[in-house]
Amino acid sequence: MNLFQVNFREAFRSLWGARQRSLLALIGIVIGIGSVIGMVSIGAIVQQQAIRQFKDMGIDIITIRKGMSEGKQIEFNMDILLRLPETNPSILAVAPYLNSGTELVLGRQKIFMEQMGVTASFFDLNKLKVLQGRAISELDQNRYFCVVGAELAAFLGNSRGPNLLGSQITSEGRAYTIVGILDKTAEGGLRPYGINRAMLIPVSTAFRNFRNAEIQTVMAKVSPQVAFQKIKADLQEYFRKKSGGMQVEVVSAEELIESMKKQMQMFSLLLGAIGSISLIVGGIGVMNVMLISVSERRSEIGLRRALGAQQSDIQSQFLIESVLLCLVGGMIGILLGIGTSYLFAYFSKWEFIMSYWAVGLGVGVSTIVGVFCGFYPARTASRLDPIKALRS
Repeated sequence: MNLFQVNFREAFRSLWGARQRSLLALIGIVIGIGSVIGMVSIGAIVQQQAIRQFKDMGIDIITIRKGMSEGKQIEFNMDILLRLPETNPSILAVAPYLNSGTELVLGRQKIFMEQMGVTASFFDLNKLKVLQGRAISELDQNRYFCVVGAELAAFLGNSRGPNLLGSQITSEGRAYTIVGILDKTAEGGLRPYGINRAMLIPVSTAFRNFRNAEIQTVMAKVSPQVAFQKIKADLQEYFRKKSGGMQVEVVSAEELIESMKKQMQMFSLLLGAIGSISLIVGGIGVMNVMLISVSERRSEIGLRRALGAQQSDIQSQFLIESVLLCLVGGMIGILLGIGTSYLFAYFSKWEFIMSYWAVGLGVGVSTIVGVFCGFYPARTASRLDPIKALRS
């Protein structure tokens, strides 16, 4: 049996002999490592989920938003928008839409209902699946037909029963006939928020009935063979010429994904830094335990030195104790952090992903904490005067 094995056995025996004290130090390391792993893993899960929402729609979708035009307020013209695919070959389809909102009350229940004026292409670009009935078509111009989202359909079904097709919704004094019900749709990305609790009507009807009816955003499907910067420049030139100097902001899914990745990396670093505070507290606890252990074992240290043990032997023994304590706490903390992130993903109904670099970070950090927090007590133990230590 070599010296390292002897020191390892003695370190384990010492920690086991002071179980209660070792357990208290272990708790601090477990909480510190667990919080770091959990927070970093949750950040990775959130990032992956956000990116998936963009990719579900496809990276060939862009949005065009109205900007300020030299102090002038210029509105989108519907005819100019609908002619975009004809004049620009890189634009395959457009879907301008209007937004409004109102509170729908049925008996004692109420829900905030989004109202959206849409075109037939809106359903295709947003990959909306019609569960029952049909979508809005080009033949529905100026008609009082609507398609309802899954949450709104569930709300209506509580009082009217499951057969909603053909029934009517009254909004701001106007009755709309339900011709379709959407399947539940993941919100976020470039897809407008509130689709699940929305009533979608023909855009021509919305222009007549919405207050402040104005198109603020246009969705478009673009050719993947054309560079985004060229598409952006062409669109800005198109609206500048066709709409009296209108300035537009063009955003692509790829741009948002890259921006989101950078934001989520900063978010993960922030979460890791917050979790590190607990780790620092745990490391201080380990240092205190080791210092107490040195003071209680002065006679043992003196006896080992008297029998020929070198300063490096004493120092390595206490360093092994500290690293062993932190590694055990680190392993338990890793399991705790992974379990926490798994439960977060499970209850959020998101896909769980294992952050392997976070696990490696946990092992590395726990080892570093063990060495750093154990070095001073180990150095103190190795420098004890053997004679004074034996007298104690």
